Amino acid sequence: MTLLSPRTMVLAVAASTGIFASAQAADIVDTAVSAGQFTTLAAALGAAGLVDALKGDGPFTVFAPTDDAFAALPAGTVEDLLKPENKDKLTAVLTYHVVAGKVMSGDLSDGMTATTLNGADVTITTSDGVKVNDATVTSADIEASNGVIHVIDTVLLPPSR
Repeated sequence: MTLLSPRTMVLAVAASTGIFASAQAADIVDTAVSAGQFTTLAAALGAAGLVDALKGDGPFTVFAPTDDAFAALPAGTVEDLLKPENKDKLTAVLTYHVVAGKVMSGDLSDGMTATTLNGADVTITTSDGVKVNDATVTSADIEASNGVIHVIDTVLLPPSR
């Protein structure tokens, strides 16, 4: 019987339990998909052709609506947005959820605005919890290799132009 040193035993246990899995953090898209609560968002990103963009270098800040947020939209809204003929409208909605740069919750201040990739601004309030326009941030600062995700409970709809 071979006796292992404590260091060798720790390394063996760590390797067998996956502790030494890739130290590289997943990108925004993979992080969102692995969370399991963004299947509608992932499908919409695919339909809009935005997956590769959000897998890019970034950094990006994404205000990610959950499946429940999409489900709260009026009946037929998501299905209508996912139609190929509505790709431009879908892209406008999705890019309204993304800001260039990595904005952590500690960087936010009450009343600040941020210009989205859509070109329109969102307003951040912090007086009664953190909100982006009318959406409440339910989970903040989920870091990814190319930015950060803040989970929101409402789909943000861009202003009409």
